[in-house]
Amino acid sequence: MSFYQDYNDKLAFEQWNTRPRPQYRHIVVKPLSPALGAEVEGIDLREETTPGQLAEIRQAIGDNLVLIFRNQDITPDQHKRFARLFGTLHRHVLATDKAWDPAEYDPEVLAWRTGRSSRFTAGDAWHNDVSCDAHPIWGSFLRVTRLPEIGGGDTAFANLYLAYESLSNPIKQLLDGLTALHDGKEGWSNGYGSKPAADQDFPATEHPVVARHPLTGRKFLFVNSAFTSHIVQLTRAESDALLQLLFRHIEKHLSFQTRIHWSENALLFWDNWATQHHAVWDYYPFERWGQRVSAYLDHGPQK
Repeated sequence: MSFYQDYNDKLAFEQWNTRPRPQYRHIVVKPLSPALGAEVEGIDLREETTPGQLAEIRQAIGDNLVLIFRNQDITPDQHKRFARLFGTLHRHVLATDKAWDPAEYDPEVLAWRTGRSSRFTAGDAWHNDVSCDAHPIWGSFLRVTRLPEIGGGDTAFANLYLAYESLSNPIKQLLDGLTALHDGKEGWSNGYGSKPAADQDFPATEHPVVARHPLTGRKFLFVNSAFTSHIVQLTRAESDALLQLLFRHIEKHLSFQTRIHWSENALLFWDNWATQHHAVWDYYPFERWGQRVSAYLDHGPQK
């Protein structure tokens, strides 16, 4: 089978891969794959980010969607300080469940530990983080604080601009105007077995199936297998069939994807709207720990 499935694939990739690339003066940006991802050098995140560096990081995330900053021995406060440059920090509904030491609890930091006794690992499915929120987080900033001794534990990413653009025109027309329910119960109760506190419910929000990114104006596919329960305008059978087609479209196309190989003291920053990601659990029974800080804008994906 061809790497590119048909004419729509080839056209989408030709337009993506021949787009003009920004020039950088304050940082070094090295693309990791044709579809998405880049490594950023020439910056020390322990220090204050200069206006020139910040402007170019914003350019780089728009152009590459996923950025990894290696050799950044930063503190939790420096982690949060960098994330705040891109928006208001998010408070995850499950943050209290992931705080092993109550004295270390920080509602703006989502932490996890995967090891021998884990029934699952956080992010072990293709998803956008917290897409069930009314205003889903835009940027996520992840540190892996303990790496498996034998390697593994990559994070895979998919480019949702390409996922949409490579669809056939009849499918694009079908999707235009449809909305889908993103339900926290799908991801956290059905997926992880978590339960909301007695005084709260997990959020559930209707979002466009094809959204327009407020920062770039480009359309992207905005459904994911972790949180999306159904398409509102269709029967359940129609919705299930169409969602499964879209989920498989994202998952099976390696040409949309890249894998981030972790190293000690790396910080990963990604656009949570225009990408999906998958934490690869291939290191059992060894351990992998991490901490995520996320930022959201005042408005979410638009129709």
